Amino acid sequence: MTSANDAASTGLVFHDRYLQHNTGLARSGSPATPYPYADPEPHVSSPRTVSRSKHLLDLSGLGARLTPVAPRYATEEELAMVHDGAYIARVQAIAAAGGGDAGVNAPLGPDGFAIASLAAGGAMAAVDAVMTGTVRNCYALVRPPGHHAVADRGLGFCIFNNIAIAARHAQRAYGLRRIAIIDWDVHDGNGTQEAFYADGAVLFVSLHQDGLFPPDMGLLEQVGSDAGLGKTVNIPLPPGAGDAAYAAALERVVAPVVRQFAPELLLISCGLDAGAFDPLGRMNLSSVGFRELTQAVLALAAECCGGRLVVVHEGGYSQTYVPACTLAVIETLAAITEPWPDPVLTRLLGTRTRREVGLDAERAIAAAIAVQGQHWTL
Repeated sequence: MTSANDAASTGLVFHDRYLQHNTGLARSGSPATPYPYADPEPHVSSPRTVSRSKHLLDLSGLGARLTPVAPRYATEEELAMVHDGAYIARVQAIAAAGGGDAGVNAPLGPDGFAIASLAAGGAMAAVDAVMTGTVRNCYALVRPPGHHAVADRGLGFCIFNNIAIAARHAQRAYGLRRIAIIDWDVHDGNGTQEAFYADGAVLFVSLHQDGLFPPDMGLLEQVGSDAGLGKTVNIPLPPGAGDAAYAAALERVVAPVVRQFAPELLLISCGLDAGAFDPLGRMNLSSVGFRELTQAVLALAAECCGGRLVVVHEGGYSQTYVPACTLAVIETLAAITEPWPDPVLTRLLGTRTRREVGLDAERAIAAAIAVQGQHWTL
C-alpha cells in the first residue's frame, strides 16, 4: 500500500464505547413490538457496521498509519448549542432508568447518554484536530449517528446531532464565519437542516433519495429563511440514481454553490446507506462512487478552506458493504493509491448507473438547478 501523502496527516476518531450503544431488537407495527420470529431480529442500526469498518481499516494496514484523535464527552453546555435543555435532561433520565426511546425510533440503552455525548464529542475533537493543524483532514467513526436529531427529540436512530454540534463548536471555539455541511446520507439530514435553516453562516447541502425519510423534509423548495435564505440546498434524487448521478449533482450543483459560499471549514455527514445492498436505501452507489464523492469534497476543501475537512459517520446498514465503503472514503482522505480490494465491485462497475446519468436523475438535477439558480450562479 502506497500513499501520495503521509497517511498520518489524516486523523481517525474512534472509541470502543461506540460499539456499546444498545439499540435493542428490531421493531414492527404500531405500537412498536419485536418481530414475532423464534430467533430475535436485531435492530438494523447495530454495532456491526462500525466495528467491521474499524476491523477492515486495521486489516488493510491503514488504521495503524492514521493519526488517532481521542474523542471526549460533550458537556451539557455544548449539547445545548443545538438541543433544548429539557431534551438533554430527558435523555439522561431515560438512560438512568435503563433505556428507552429518546423520541421517534431513537433507542438507547442504560449508558446511552454517555455514549451519545461521546459521539458528539468525537465530532468536536475531529474539528479541533483539523483546525489546530494536527491533521489535514479527519474521519470521525462515531456511533450513534446524529443528523436526524432535532432540538427537542431524537429521531431515526439519532440521539444528539453530532455534526450540528461540531459546526457550532467550530463557530464558538475558532470564530468561523462560514461553514459548509454536505450530507450524502441516503436520508435527508432534517435535524441539521432545521438547526441552520435561518442561519446565513452555515450552508447545508443534502443529496438524498427522494421522499424516503423524513418524507416532509429535504424538499426542493426548502431553501432556508431569513438570513439563511438560499443557504439550504436540497437535491432529492430518484431511487437507483447511482454513481454517475451523484457525481453529476456534485459537479453541477454542489461544487458551484460551495465555491460561491467560500467556507472556512467543510464538514461531511457521511452516511453509507446510499450504497448498493443497503436494506434502507435504493441508491446503488459503489465503493468507487464514494471514493469519487470524497475526491470531490477534498478538492473543494483545498480550493475553498485550506484543505480543512471533517467527515462524520452517519447511517449505513449493510453489515457487509458499509465497511468497504467506509474504508474507501478513509483511503481517499489519506491519499492511498493502492486501495484494499472491494470483493463485489465488479458486479457494480458494469451497471448502467455507474456510467450514465438516467433521465429521472437528469430531471432531478435540472429541478435543483432551477430552484437554486434563484440564489446562486449555476
